[in-house]
Amino acid sequence: MISPLWDRPGFVVLLILGLVVKRNLWAMVLVLGLAARLWANVPVSEVLAHHRSYNVFILGCRSFGHRVVVVVKRLRFYGDLRRRLLQEDPDCCRITVGLLFPGARVLYAIWWYIDWDTPSLGGRKVPFLCRLRVWEYMRDYFPIKLVKTADLDPRKNYVLGFHPHGILVAGAFTNFCTEATGFSKLFPGLRSNLLMLPLWFRAPFFRDYIMSAGLVPSDKESASYLLQRKGGGNAVVIAVGGAPEALDAHPGDYTVHLANKKGFIKLAIEHGADLVPIYSFGENEVFDQVENPRGTWLRYIQERLQSIMGISLPLFHARGVFQYSFGLMPYRKPINTVVGRPIPVEKNKKPTAEDLDVFHQRYMDELTLLFEEHKGNYGVPEDAHLLFQ
Repeated sequence: MISPLWDRPGFVVLLILGLVVKRNLWAMVLVLGLAARLWANVPVSEVLAHHRSYNVFILGCRSFGHRVVVVVKRLRFYGDLRRRLLQEDPDCCRITVGLLFPGARVLYAIWWYIDWDTPSLGGRKVPFLCRLRVWEYMRDYFPIKLVKTADLDPRKNYVLGFHPHGILVAGAFTNFCTEATGFSKLFPGLRSNLLMLPLWFRAPFFRDYIMSAGLVPSDKESASYLLQRKGGGNAVVIAVGGAPEALDAHPGDYTVHLANKKGFIKLAIEHGADLVPIYSFGENEVFDQVENPRGTWLRYIQERLQSIMGISLPLFHARGVFQYSFGLMPYRKPINTVVGRPIPVEKNKKPTAEDLDVFHQRYMDELTLLFEEHKGNYGVPEDAHLLFQ
């Protein structure tokens, strides 16, 4: 009997070589695990069909705090695993099929190889998915509102600076990755793309999900591609404070990591894109976080891990599904995202340090003014002010 293509060591070796060239770490681990079974002369198809005990942990999808984790723990089957999954739990099968079925897994790895550069080339936003009713439920849960203070000319491109990051950037996702708050109606002619850590675009399946919402990697190449599109109407949304700012996302805290952030200013000047400050009132209120002031051992560990992994690990909690004292669901507190006035920017391919300083200070002044003008509308104490780090 001829073994399937994916059970042949030669095919696996070729696939590994291709993935090495693309530096696709996640897929390499996946295929190396498959190769290890082949090294022991045990075809993967037989392992899946006849083993009686499995420990399979599968990450389905994550949407800024709403994690769907499918866990199949020590399944003891006395028959065909595939048939059992299909008959008893079809929903589980839909999520696990790509990881449990070696053929589908290899096909997805090939697709991943071909599609590797898509996130950096504008992604693959699916307008239909952005209009699903589920996002309206998410909007109403908090609730979340998008507030417009000035018109944005659709013939121009924009760099929108989002503050603060919060724990999970819920306001940015709901307002700029879905139509739940009416972005396209408030700003007709604009297409929004939210920047996200490149790490997440290396996760199988999850990368396709986040691209469908208009997310792209937070690197210069991705942002430049969008701002170079002819005709204008492109709005690149950047959570300027990034992962480090999440460690300061405590209720009642108005710390903004901006004092030394000039990369997005340079990006805007190089492409002649107007700068637009955004402040999301309530973003820091939907989760509690374990106290981690600077200088403590906890903050040191968090910052150290963030420098190594690229993501921050705030120890947050809020409420549960049926009780309000503890859990990982966010509190139902309003988030009001206020979009400020655009700052005109003239295109300059080689901005000087002085140019960066001038526009950076102007941006900080506009963000401060935006906060002071609107804080009284959203329950912020009169004596509270932005603290720039």
